[in-house]
Amino acid sequence: MNHDYDIIIIGGGPAGLSAATGIVRQDHKTVLFDSGKYRNALSKHMHTVPTWDHRDPSDFRAAAKEDFKRYGSITIENIELESLKRRDDGLFEATANQKTWTGKKVVLATGVEDVFPAIPGYADCWVTGIFHCCLYCHGWEEKGASSAGVLAEGDLGTVVSALTIARQALRMSEQVTLYTNGNEQLAKELTNELKINPAPIKVDARTITELVKAPQRARITLHFEDNDSMTEGFLAHKPKTKLRGSLAQQLGHDLTPMNFIRTAPPFNQTSINGVFAAGDCCTPMHTVTSAIYTGGCTGGGAPLQMQAELYNQKSIF
Repeated sequence: MNHDYDIIIIGGGPAGLSAATGIVRQDHKTVLFDSGKYRNALSKHMHTVPTWDHRDPSDFRAAAKEDFKRYGSITIENIELESLKRRDDGLFEATANQKTWTGKKVVLATGVEDVFPAIPGYADCWVTGIFHCCLYCHGWEEKGASSAGVLAEGDLGTVVSALTIARQALRMSEQVTLYTNGNEQLAKELTNELKINPAPIKVDARTITELVKAPQRARITLHFEDNDSMTEGFLAHKPKTKLRGSLAQQLGHDLTPMNFIRTAPPFNQTSINGVFAAGDCCTPMHTVTSAIYTGGCTGGGAPLQMQAELYNQKSIF
């Protein structure tokens, strides 16, 4: 079969770049598609990544791509793919702007998108005043705040999850308020739990009508339906997510109950032979370090499978 590339990597974030760092060491002709859309695009600093603490994510991506140059086996296409399919001859075909690329293996590192709650002003405060849980990537810089808030809805709409983030916020602030945004039942459950196991945590069940970024640091003002307001040092929340784009659905991948791409360890092959997944699109652990790890798994697995097939031999997985 004539094909353009051995491996197609879709995604130019930490997962896709990590996959490529392994593949180049096996000298497979590879194309990496980078749409330029990154979940952490608004963040100016990365954390919890050794040697890259408090540094710009864009510099991380640029440095990774610079490392590829000495190998000469990777082509980077700064374009967003429109379609991806498996042809009758077994090759995978990617398409964008009426151009096609073919390859034997695919690494999906397409990531996810955050789905913000329908609270006016939320999007304007994201990253600058609303920090994504858990509070490892953001939060430490606000250490010493007199108070902080946790938006206890969506993925944080349970007692255990809300208190988990509240305890983290207490490492940076003197007290924390859990805002249930009109959920009286959750507020009652949280209040009861705090009566049994006290902590410097309060509960506020009022409905939030608007969020406004205050001018100082990460401070954010919450406005309520009773016309009252409260300003916090920062607000922590984990919004819902969805898979970015439709490429996984186009191929017909099996998804988990949480709507991530289902993969099999240790090399993260999906339900479709020859397709691997890495990063946020296949795990609920949405961290750079997790993306790097899963990218490394796929960057190891895709070449091994292809090399076995080249000689009609059995792969180790």
